[in-house]
Amino acid sequence: MVKKIDNISLQEALKNIFGFNSFKGNQKKIIENLLDNKDAFVIMPTGGGKSLCYQLPAMMSEGTAIIISPLIALMKNQVDALRNFGSKGSIAHVLNSTLSRAEIKAVKSDLTQGKTKLLYVAPESLTKVENVEFLKTIKISFYAIDEAHCISEWGHDFRTDYRNIRPIIQSIGQKAPVIALTATATVKVQQDIMKNLEIADANVFKSSFDRPNLYYEVKPKTRNVIKDIIKFISERQGKSGIVYCLSRKKVEEVAEVLRVNGIKAAPYHAGLDAKTRKENQDKFLMEDVDVIVATIAFGMGIDKPDIRYVIHHDIPKSIEGYYQETGRAGRDGGEGICVAFFNEKDILKLEKFMKGKPVAEQEVANQLLTEITSYAESSICRHKQLLHYFGEHYDKDNCGACDNCLHPKEKFEGKEYVLKVLNCVKESKQLFKSDHIANIIVGKLSSDVEAMKHDQLSCYGSGEYESKKLWSAVIKQCVIEDFLLKEVENYGVLKITDKGYAFMKKPHEITLIKNHDYDEENKEFEAADSMGKGNGADKLLFGMLKDLRKKISQKENLPPFVIFQDPSLEDMAIQFPIEISELTNITGVGKGKALKYGKPFVEFIKSYVEEYDITRPDDLIVKTVANKSALKIYIITNIDKKISLDDIATAKNLTFSELLDEIESIISSGTKLDVNYYINENVDEYHIEEIFDYFMEAETDSIQDALVELGENEFSEDEVRLIRMKFMSEIGN
Repeated sequence: MVKKIDNISLQEALKNIFGFNSFKGNQKKIIENLLDNKDAFVIMPTGGGKSLCYQLPAMMSEGTAIIISPLIALMKNQVDALRNFGSKGSIAHVLNSTLSRAEIKAVKSDLTQGKTKLLYVAPESLTKVENVEFLKTIKISFYAIDEAHCISEWGHDFRTDYRNIRPIIQSIGQKAPVIALTATATVKVQQDIMKNLEIADANVFKSSFDRPNLYYEVKPKTRNVIKDIIKFISERQGKSGIVYCLSRKKVEEVAEVLRVNGIKAAPYHAGLDAKTRKENQDKFLMEDVDVIVATIAFGMGIDKPDIRYVIHHDIPKSIEGYYQETGRAGRDGGEGICVAFFNEKDILKLEKFMKGKPVAEQEVANQLLTEITSYAESSICRHKQLLHYFGEHYDKDNCGACDNCLHPKEKFEGKEYVLKVLNCVKESKQLFKSDHIANIIVGKLSSDVEAMKHDQLSCYGSGEYESKKLWSAVIKQCVIEDFLLKEVENYGVLKITDKGYAFMKKPHEITLIKNHDYDEENKEFEAADSMGKGNGADKLLFGMLKDLRKKISQKENLPPFVIFQDPSLEDMAIQFPIEISELTNITGVGKGKALKYGKPFVEFIKSYVEEYDITRPDDLIVKTVANKSALKIYIITNIDKKISLDDIATAKNLTFSELLDEIESIISSGTKLDVNYYINENVDEYHIEEIFDYFMEAETDSIQDALVELGENEFSEDEVRLIRMKFMSEIGN
């Protein structure tokens, strides 16, 4: 049962914790639904802010939220990010196979003491008996299943352990709401997930799948594919990008060729040891390399908002996979160019890989391959195709952001073509897939056509004057136009819709488009630099601020976006803040981050404004420091009186951890507090000296990092937090 621990509004919590002024899309409704103790199914595209939908309510609720996530990198990334927002180190933990016994003990200690608001677990860890028994002993606020498409065999990343989540939740025995989240889910996948999790009555929140800032292009894959990729990347020096390949061997080959050609690139795949993978990932985050060449093992755990292009050296195995991987570009709303190289031979290779697997699994995989092949070859707007695949209608005639709309293929009057397709589907009893229908129309006597005696149908060979490729394009457009329904649960069997029957009864003119023929096409890239989003920011200042951020990040040994993300820098280049207090008006900048990193930025902007005689916006609002709450005043007053922290916590009905939270908040706001009287009585003097010295040399203020370095067996988390407060108060303030 979700129970709020504080009466502050969602808006206040959003600003105080994450530094954002407003919610995106359905975020607020989703959070309110969860806080009302209701199940939810959330479909939200990459970059839409899914994680906030469970992170914020977890922070505001009693107990611990159990976050089930498929990748260790994804868990670590989110835990580090939560701690980076100025929260205490124990606020979020992971519980997975990478932890030592001592680390697991420390995590469970924090959970037992109620310090931890979010516990990230892999489904494999959740199924362990000892973990299930332990979770029965703590208060659980709710369960969040991230990357929920892994539950469905129709999803692009099916994992059997995900299908055991509901029985485990039931065995834990606490009644708590469930929220399932994914960036990609067709209607079939959605139904499968909700049925498996037994949340049939969950409220469904479906955001638009459209990513208008992304440019999609499919390019013929020739023997010059590497040359094409090198040319593309060389024209975008200094911009971050990902090149996806299907095999580890190809990853290594492409990465090496890029390096030889002067491109800062590194490989990433599951065959590399963990240390090398982490080093290469960190180089990418720190902008020491511009390009990661990777298998699909890379990306799900990476929160890098300024990836400017995603290249598929090989076409992915499904549209879901393609959508997820391209979705890693332009997460900050800026430029995102997505180029895929297509060759039918790659599809044949993938089909061969499936040989020997169970028939049902082959059927699913082949259907997914059919869909991605159809997408690649089609000349229909790519935004429209993607949205249609996920059950969403796209109204625009021209998206202006794909190769098919910017460079349309030949169009033709299609009334007679559509009628032939619909009549063939009807005559064959609406029991067959598009490939079979195309074979009947062109008069191709395949084994299936012969076995079903469909060569005896009146429609057999009725369209032999055109290629099978063209008839496949017509069938695809009949589906897009809602004349035909493709039943995914029946492996793509075509059914005529009411709209299709109406067309058959009263045909009308309709414009169709010829498909791509990649054997003949060999055009240049059409991904224009103009795809970047205009925003009115001072481009010179924006570039200078990025350079400043890079310099600070190298000094701090942090990824640049941890300092400030691109949208924050862009907003600075629009609003020109010259005081720390003005920084809190900037997108994504809270008080803690402004105080921690803001000074060099406002000083730089101030000198820039003076040098170039910039007139700043008239509506820039300077916020004053908010009045301290009664609780904070009480804490400050009693610490000044040297009252025991234990007594202060008891008097205000706080846990010791919650009291430390409040003290850390007071210190981070710039107030100096002297807690030496309590530390000297409760912490060994050698421990005080060693922890203080650690923070003098440390690269981050992470409690977890400190415990790892100092040794969890010897030092407690409370000790480290207390000395960190002493350090921040004496050195930082």
